[in-house]
Formats: sequence, structure tokens, C-alpha cells
Amino acid sequence: MEQEHKDITDRQIYETSIGPVCMSKTEYTMYQEEMAKRIGNLHIYVDADACPVVDIVGRIAEKYGIPVTLLCDTNHVLQSDYSEVIVVGAGADAVDYKLISICHKGDIVVSQDYGVAAMALGKGAYAIHQSGKWYTNDNIDQMLMERHLNKKARRASGKNHIKGTKKRTPEDDEHFSESFEKMIHMAIQNREGENNGKECLSTLIEFLNCLLYTSPSPRDKRQ
Repeated sequence: MEQEHKDITDRQIYETSIGPVCMSKTEYTMYQEEMAKRIGNLHIYVDADACPVVDIVGRIAEKYGIPVTLLCDTNHVLQSDYSEVIVVGAGADAVDYKLISICHKGDIVVSQDYGVAAMALGKGAYAIHQSGKWYTNDNIDQMLMERHLNKKARRASGKNHIKGTKKRTPEDDEHFSESFEKMIHMAIQNREGENNGKECLSTLIEFLNCLLYTSPSPRDKRQ
């Protein structure tokens, strides 16, 4: 009984879907259970070879309690405290085909490869580029065509190498974070139905806002 009372009264800062919130272990457990109902079996898959947003994906996904799987080949072995890591043989496109074989409708795929994105969309998943750009059924054909034409132009000019990408900036990371989190919100809402999903998400936010306004401040604790 004493331990149960301590779990209710002892508070600390937890990362949530609306930012840091001060709550007890019991309240945080309630939050996690509520999030689990919202996300269902939603999963995030990352084409993680040389991917600059792996840490951002893990940090944001953890706030929502969404499981993440990082896929990489034997040349890019990764480690993560939160995400599952699957290492695939270094064969051509091995990571791509493995990712597509395990993702499902409604999941989220993070990849800079247009081909992977196209296959993910074909399975009914959501797909986002490391820049934060969403792949959609409306833009993927044009993106694939542009890639094909650029590749064809390089071959014609004898330049088979691809110009390196510009150095990533904090603004790039911030843009990706915002875009990625919006995609998570949309995936959760669509998973439960457009209207019901919005109600569920708003109910969860109301729950967290109540904690924000009822949680004692550091000054209250000192008094």
C-alpha cells in the first residue's frame, strides 16, 4: 500500500506526444496504456543504411510508444536502445526487399529510396523521405520518372557518380521532425477511422493537458 501511494505521489518529467509532462508512475502507465489503444499494431520501418534521421525517428516514436525497426546491411551495423535492429546480408537491394516484405498497410516507412517508397505505398503504407517530404500516390510516379531521367542523363554524359547531398542542418532535422510527427498523427487517426481517430487523439491530449494543469510545480514541491 505504501509503495502504491508513492507511485501516485512521486512525480517526474516524461516525454509524451504533446511534449514533457510531469506525472507519477501510475499516471504514466495510464498514458502508455491509452497510447497502446490508439496506435494498435502501427509500426515504423526505417531504411537505415546511411540514414541521418534514425535518432529522430526513435525519439519521436518513443513518445507515442510506437515500435520501430531499423533495417541495415552488414556494412552499416547499427545499435539502438529503443528500436529493433535487423541486419540483412549486403546483397544488392537486400534491405529494400526485406523492409517491404515485413511492412503492412497503415505502417510508416522512412526511406530516401523512391523505389522502396513506391512499393510501400503499393502495400497501403505511408512513406516519408529523410527531408520530410511525404511520398504519395499523387507524386510518386513523377519522382520515379525524374530519377529515371537523371540516371539516363548521367549515363549519356559518362558521369556515373551521383553528386553528394548538401550538409544536413538543424533546420533540416526540425523540418523532418515536424513532418514525421504529422504523419504519425494521420496514421493514428486513419487507423481508427477518420472521425473516431480524431476523437481518440483529442481525448488523449485532454488527459495530458489535465495532468499539465494539475501537476504540482517545483515551487509547490519545495513548499
